Amino acid sequence: MSTSSDSAFLAMTADRLAALPTVRAVALGGSRAQGTEGPDSDWDLAVYYRGDFDPADLRAVGWTGEVSEIGGWGGGVFNGGAWLTIDGRRVDVHYRDLGVVERELAEAEEGRFRVEPLMFHLAGIPTYLLVAELAINRVLRGDLPHPASYPVKLRASAATRWRDTAHLTLAYAEVNHAPAGRLTETAGALATAAVQMGHSVLAARGEWVTNEKRLLERAGLRGVDRVVESLTAAPGSAVRAVAEVRALFDSVGRAVVEASADRVSGLSS
Repeated sequence: MSTSSDSAFLAMTADRLAALPTVRAVALGGSRAQGTEGPDSDWDLAVYYRGDFDPADLRAVGWTGEVSEIGGWGGGVFNGGAWLTIDGRRVDVHYRDLGVVERELAEAEEGRFRVEPLMFHLAGIPTYLLVAELAINRVLRGDLPHPASYPVKLRASAATRWRDTAHLTLAYAEVNHAPAGRLTETAGALATAAVQMGHSVLAARGEWVTNEKRLLERAGLRGVDRVVESLTAAPGSAVRAVAEVRALFDSVGRAVVEASADRVSGLSS
């Protein structure tokens, strides 16, 4: 049961996090930073530190929950955090190394990124997720760089790379799983490819992505659900499903190209 208003809770929590050694900034992320939260939404907070950050300092605050070590969530740019209960509220705290954030911001400006595996993410995460957070999150304490817009070079490189990866995922399923009627593997490939294509569509639009939760809706790819539901043990079912998803990708891809052409034409007229 919470004992304070949301604003008082947020101010208290941000102050306590900002006081941790090496922390230079604290930001609010997730749905609450974007104004799309529901009554049961948790609170996503990121601590931006420079140099070495010791999770023991966070544990010492005494909040109930689990605090990972650095790298405890698989390493990479998403390098750990905590699942806590603070004043009756569910709070996720993410560790963000400012040196890494600044490097990935510079890389994104040049259109370069990596895709890293991360728990609970079908397609992994692009390293420019850190830049997306800078663009979307609300800084509560300290100062952070703020991207003025989605980098032009990143729009091109990310849209192309994610699209090609999605089609390769489908091609593998088409040759190796669908003909053999391996429904689980085919369904997994369709889901993964859909998320990859979703990243491509939103990159082409210059729209930031910080997780996969509403990616298919935003990209116009929710129709993949119907295809997955159609999978049965009947001969040819899996092969037809792959073909239908490929057709959906082609349709969505054409719409993105046409919208981009209209935008360019509008800017030049």
